[in-house]
Amino acid sequence: MNMPTATQAATPERILLRLDWNVIRRLDGLLQGDYRTLFYGFGVDFADLREYQAEDDIRYIDWNVTARMDTPYVRQYVEDREITAWFLLDLSPSVDFGTVHNQKRTMLVDFVTVIARLLTRHGNRVGAMMFGSKIQHTVPARGGRLQVLRLINDLLKQPRLSRAPFTNLKPLFEGALNSIKRRSLVFIISDFISEPGWERPLSLLSQRHEVLAIRLWDPREVELPDVGMIVMEDAETSEQLFVDTHDPKFRRRFFEAAQKREQALNDSFKRAGVDALSLSTEEDLVRAIVRFAKQRQQYRK
Repeated sequence: MNMPTATQAATPERILLRLDWNVIRRLDGLLQGDYRTLFYGFGVDFADLREYQAEDDIRYIDWNVTARMDTPYVRQYVEDREITAWFLLDLSPSVDFGTVHNQKRTMLVDFVTVIARLLTRHGNRVGAMMFGSKIQHTVPARGGRLQVLRLINDLLKQPRLSRAPFTNLKPLFEGALNSIKRRSLVFIISDFISEPGWERPLSLLSQRHEVLAIRLWDPREVELPDVGMIVMEDAETSEQLFVDTHDPKFRRRFFEAAQKREQALNDSFKRAGVDALSLSTEEDLVRAIVRFAKQRQQYRK
């Protein structure tokens, strides 16, 4: 069999074939089909309410009942055979950052394809909301291989926004809150370069659904190489600035600012009760997913 190369046209069929061969087969061997370490707690329906106990997950507290009864109550769920998963996809200009073959958008497409394929081949349904400066396109949740191909096709057709107001993820999370009624598995795939204000709707979303945040990043956003004077351009606003990367103090300040932003994001995810995977454009996708599975397995112990 001749496998498609990176230089061939990126059609939905070629992308799915490449990832089936290079990623999903390897994952099957490493995880031995035990994807529950990745998708813990999904596919459940509400069953009953009971008083909160010390070992309970605070994400299952029913705040309306708690307020009425003046004591904490948690929702209990029973497992359902069918899973519905939603991808909330940030396609704002900053997601196009990276090298020719390693853009954050490329990693986003690959991750969505792999997870959608893993879910649909076991009879589950997947849907997506695609976001630029607003929710631009919604793919209703369905199952099957054709649905995976549709997701890829619709992603490839989404326009790249060259100039836009600074991204605000709040409308994406609020749109998901209003649209996704049944408890679902929700993947948020974004670099989380956004105006503030998205933390509260994210927290509300995680109270209703199992939410996983996939944070895309590129090493050049964290540590600048020493290449002398360069022009840096804001991917969101297209503003340009001349900087001297030869200056070690400037490179150190740049690195410290990136570290501070990463810590602030991790704190926001923890407050919202959301598990997060940090996904670099230069990281092997198989290793990243296996690392995430182990991380979640340890967290649940």
